[in-house]
Amino acid sequence: MLKPYKIGYTTGVFDLFHVGHLNILKRAKEQCDYLIVGVSTDELVKAYKDKYPVIPYSERQTIVAAIKYVDKVIPQVNRNKFTAWEDLQFDRMFVGSDWKGDPLFEKLEKQFQKVGVDVIYFPYTKGVSSTLVKERIAFKDKMIL
Repeated sequence: MLKPYKIGYTTGVFDLFHVGHLNILKRAKEQCDYLIVGVSTDELVKAYKDKYPVIPYSERQTIVAAIKYVDKVIPQVNRNKFTAWEDLQFDRMFVGSDWKGDPLFEKLEKQFQKVGVDVIYFPYTKGVSSTLVKERIAFKDKMIL
């Protein structure tokens, strides 16, 4: 099957891997021949979320690399997607719809438009996120006590 794009790119923390993560990787791979995934390093997550992921980078990287939709995993050491494009030369970037309208991505869309890269927003998987998984675990722990 001919896919509309050669190289796709997406990024994430991928902490407490869940079906929402799987959905974005599957949908991205449906649209490109080769999917590169940037997994945020522990240091990057600490810098912008002010907390470390539950699962360390090396394990998150291993999990994402094992997903059949993923062709290559790289460490995401900063949030500059344009710099990533300069290194990787992807022609489509995939992002969750929760980023649509964010000033960071509005600026990025303009930059990418000049070099022929499309930014595609996938619908957010309702009812699941790493934060919700953590909340469910905390709630169940309180129920046991």
